[in-house]
Amino acid sequence: MPTYNKLVRDLIPNIIQSQGKRCKTLILDQKTYKSALRAKLEEEHREYQEAETDVLANEELADLLEVIYALASVHGISEEELNKIRKEKADQRGAFKEKIFLVEVD
Repeated sequence: MPTYNKLVRDLIPNIIQSQGKRCKTLILDQKTYKSALRAKLEEEHREYQEAETDVLANEELADLLEVIYALASVHGISEEELNKIRKEKADQRGAFKEKIFLVEVD
């Protein structure tokens, strides 16, 4: 049986079982969950970096968002609150739409 030792989406065990397979899972404590989410963020980022098509890149971006929203919850805020902070920062400092690349400052 393959060993994964990683955080998975909530319905993955059901999907595995619906395929006639068995899996072993456990529920993480808050500290371990936070650490596993950080590892998952790195995994999803790596998968995004390796995506070779826009379709795959967009799927990985969606996965990154899911992990980011879970991390926000761990840090005590909702998706809405996180998006409010993002918007406030964009209003104050801009976003990344203009493609500005800072080379040097004297």
